[in-house]
Order: sequence, then structure tokens, then C-alpha cells
Amino acid sequence: MLVPVPAFPVTASNRRPPGVVYFRMNTVRRRSRLFAILVLLGAAPMGTPVGAQDARRDAADAERLVKALEAKAGSVVAEIGAGDGELTVALAKVVGPTGRIYSNELNTDSLATIRKRADEAGLQNVTTIEGKPDVANLPDGCCDGVFMRLVYHHFGDPPSMNASLLHALKPGGRLAIIDFTPPPPPLGGENPPGHRGEDNHHGITRATLETELKAAGFEMVSSSEAQREIFVVARRPINE
Repeated sequence: MLVPVPAFPVTASNRRPPGVVYFRMNTVRRRSRLFAILVLLGAAPMGTPVGAQDARRDAADAERLVKALEAKAGSVVAEIGAGDGELTVALAKVVGPTGRIYSNELNTDSLATIRKRADEAGLQNVTTIEGKPDVANLPDGCCDGVFMRLVYHHFGDPPSMNASLLHALKPGGRLAIIDFTPPPPPLGGENPPGHRGEDNHHGITRATLETELKAAGFEMVSSSEAQREIFVVARRPINE
């Protein structure tokens, strides 16, 4: 199935969900990838301008992440796989100058974009961190909350990464994950770690995500699923 999106020049992507072809300019990068995923999930009406839909989605996701993480002025929060930093900037404004946002990303170009966005927004509370595939590179016990969007299913070593995320949280600190499920059979099914980004299997089930978080020592706070989107919130045990 081809998902119709605006006719931007074609570039390669290794993170597309099943059946989606991305048409995007280099400056759009992850935003158009997110738009295509949202179309697939039924969250973006056909014909909606990419920028307008992205902005609405970013605002809505930022609002529910703030609530899930109980973020407020003075909170210390980290984003894993921050992309171009839309959510990093939104949460940085919430925690304010007395708070801190660690913005983690594997891609060095994206890290530069995040720093530029923060500077343009006049934010002095954003610290960029070059991530690794199996660890978050965050200081131990640094965060009140950690979040990620459309990233978890790409982890090749969930036990190692989840242990890293657990250690980065303060006791009682929360982890919020927005992701999506694989297409149901007969199209595909769930793949093991390292293969969850493959066509016709792209995503992770809510049950698997919960199981992997619990195995790392997290306690579940809430879990929901709508269409193919999942939103899971867990926490580091208070009395650990």
C-alpha cells in the first residue's frame, strides 16, 4: 500500500512502517516520516498540510507527556531519540530555567539541529547528549522523567537500554513511551529485537513492551492502545 503524501523529492529511509513510501526534503527529515506514520495509523487526515498536522501532533504529544511524567518547573527530563528536537524544546519550556532537558540522539546532524532550535528559542536548559545503540549515556539518577516517541521498537538490545534508562531515573521517576504496533496478520507479526523496524513487521506490541520494561525492574503506571498507537508509562520503584 502506498500512502499518499505531498510530492517532495524522494530520499531513502530505513525506518519506514510497512507499505509506506516517504517523500521528503532533507530539511523536513523526521517530520515527514512522522506524518506518514500518522497517516498509516489514521491520525492524520489525507490532504492535511504536513507542517500543520505535525505542529498539532507535537503539541498534543507534549501535553500528554507533561501529564504522564508529572513534569513541572524545576523538573529534569530526558528525551531519547529526539530527532530534530520538537518535543525537547516543548518540554524545555515547561521545566523552565530551573529545570533541565537532556536531549539524546544518535545522529550528530540532529544534535546540531537541536542545539540550534534551543538557541533560537532562547533556551539555556537543554543539554544534548550523543546516544549509543544500547545505552542512553545519561548520568545515574539524573532524571525525574524520560520519554521517547517512535523510538523504542528500534532498540536492538532492550535489556541493556532499559537498564540504562532505569539507572538514569531517580527513585519514583517515570518513563513514557509513545510507539506503534506491527501490522496484524496476515500482513506480518512481531519480530525480535533488532528486526522490529523491518517492512511488514514494523513496531512492537504493547504486551511485549510491558514485559521488557518489567524485566528491567520498572513498575507499570499506565498503558493504553488506540488503533495501532501505544502509550506506556512506567516508573523506577520508589523503594529500590
